[in-house]
Amino acid sequence: MESKNDRAAMWDERFARNEPVYGEAPNAYLKTQSKRLEAGASILVPGDGYGRNGIWLARQGFRVHTVDVSSVGVERAQQTAEAGGIEMKIEQADLATWNWPEAQYDAVASIFVHLFPADRQAIHGNMLRAAKPGGIVILQAFNPGQLQFTSGGPKQTELLYTAESLRQDFAGAKILELAEVVAELDEGRMHRGKGAVVQGVFRRK
Repeated sequence: MESKNDRAAMWDERFARNEPVYGEAPNAYLKTQSKRLEAGASILVPGDGYGRNGIWLARQGFRVHTVDVSSVGVERAQQTAEAGGIEMKIEQADLATWNWPEAQYDAVASIFVHLFPADRQAIHGNMLRAAKPGGIVILQAFNPGQLQFTSGGPKQTELLYTAESLRQDFAGAKILELAEVVAELDEGRMHRGKGAVVQGVFRRK
């Protein structure tokens, strides 16, 4: 299994490219689900890379805090936000060891954050606890069906999620929606074409 240093180095290399490999537009599922939130809501975006989702949310008037393991991605997000006059909190940290806030956000947006089984359940639990009571976690990730497609994502089955695994991880939440679907992805060169995803919205009780 790759180490956390290996993981950070992989993302650093990917985010150092001039090309925004996942595009600059927000994730389509996040864009749709953000309509559940009131104006000015506070949103945590873990694993936001170079900030494409967090920056878009901040431009919509939300109060945004993004976190990513890649120092290169974080620096790039900071530069983009500064150049655009966007106010948001951008932090570098490993989600497995980060001191997660509790009950601070109206929403947590986890978009294609693929975690190893040893970390997954604990980090998903931390995402839910980071939401205020009544707050939500919006999540989209690849499911095992993605292995038949060429639109990106991990090649290790253990890094792919099913609706049932998410049902277990968010067992303490009210499930507002949860489904495995084939979606048409258009998120830069590395997420383009048909993709097998699992997506859901979980409300903290």
